Amino acid sequence: MGYEVNGTTLETNEKGYLVNLDEWNEEVAQVIAAAEGVVLTEKSWDVINFLRDEYINNNGTQPNDRNIVKAMSDKWGESVSSKDIYNLFPMQPSKQAAKIGGLPESRRKGGY
Repeated sequence: MGYEVNGTTLETNEKGYLVNLDEWNEEVAQVIAAAEGVVLTEKSWDVINFLRDEYINNNGTQPNDRNIVKAMSDKWGESVSSKDIYNLFPMQPSKQAAKIGGLPESRRKGGY
């Protein structure tokens, strides 16, 4: 499996996660999101950017759904629920948003 972006095929693993983190950009995210059936909104980008920042700048940290809810509540200045995050990424937010964000597949179990 791979994603076709501007005439280039980007290599993925068998589950559709990019093999090379450095090949990711926002255009690649749009292609992956379309393949996942996800429409990216400003709030979706907040989640993706949060996960990328944690992974890249915090020693490979991969926040779970609970951490995403807390971080987005702080960022958006409102009480955010799991349901709000699942509305953005219906196939388990921590994993689906990470995939769209070009990050490796999480090895932890569950969302909480």
